[in-house]
Amino acid sequence: MFSVDHYADSRIEVRRETLTGIKSRISPERIKRGISPSYVAAPGESCPFCPGRLEVETPVFADGKRICRGESVTFPNLYPFAARHTVTVITRAHTVEHFTVDQLADALAGISSSLQGQAGYASINWNYLPSAGASIAHPHLQGIADPAPTTLQGRYIRASAAYRLERGRRYWDDYVDLESASDRFLFTDVISWFANPVPVGEREVRGVLPVTAVDEVGTCTRPLARGILRVIECYRALGTRAFNMAVYFGKKSDEEYFSAFCSIIARINPNPTSMTDSAFMERLHCEPVVMTLPEEFGRFFRERVASDRC
Repeated sequence: MFSVDHYADSRIEVRRETLTGIKSRISPERIKRGISPSYVAAPGESCPFCPGRLEVETPVFADGKRICRGESVTFPNLYPFAARHTVTVITRAHTVEHFTVDQLADALAGISSSLQGQAGYASINWNYLPSAGASIAHPHLQGIADPAPTTLQGRYIRASAAYRLERGRRYWDDYVDLESASDRFLFTDVISWFANPVPVGEREVRGVLPVTAVDEVGTCTRPLARGILRVIECYRALGTRAFNMAVYFGKKSDEEYFSAFCSIIARINPNPTSMTDSAFMERLHCEPVVMTLPEEFGRFFRERVASDRC
């Protein structure tokens, strides 16, 4: 479900996803630049998400309450950029060495409940650490819902509908079948996870959920949490802590052709110069320049799992 062109004596691959036309450039040589420093935890001073300040400085919903699930607390975003924009603080701790399944599952349950019943298209998102775009380092999720899908979300929903109309099959079923037999396969636990063949960011992993709408995600909360944690632990084994995550949902009426899916990409660790791995190709051309072959990441993941190190 993708094509490959080779440039510069086959050192560079340009991959194009058949479904959407999204292109990605893979240049394994660039990983030798060593631009990601060792991770150093940020201090928790002046953090509005830490206990004591959260209860005073974060807003409440119209009923005067916040949503509490385990350690997690969910509330409206003070600075929204969507019709519905909510925040879930995942843990009481400002710095977390390893998240537990319960911590993340509770947070996913809280953020999804804040989006349920909303008209339009929802997503659950996570910027982890400043070099991934987090304005507050304390671990937190963001949920958004708008009448129209975001650009990438809409692109996949429309292309999935066209695929079903043309072939009489669901693209996401075909994708899972094809990728499960490839070197990009990672694992299956209710949700099937793969190193995406045309990555939109470094070491992109995608998980295909067996549901379409955010109102249905309750049955997937714990396997989704387990899968996300397995991926980010693997990132840590490779030396990177920061990452971005999004779970894209459609409407219930889209279920004939669309499956909700999770995308996770690794980012470089925070550093004094605030360097990021996003530049003009990624942000202005929508053609990410990545360094890791999906097949290499798939092999690495399976080898780490086999040795119980990831």
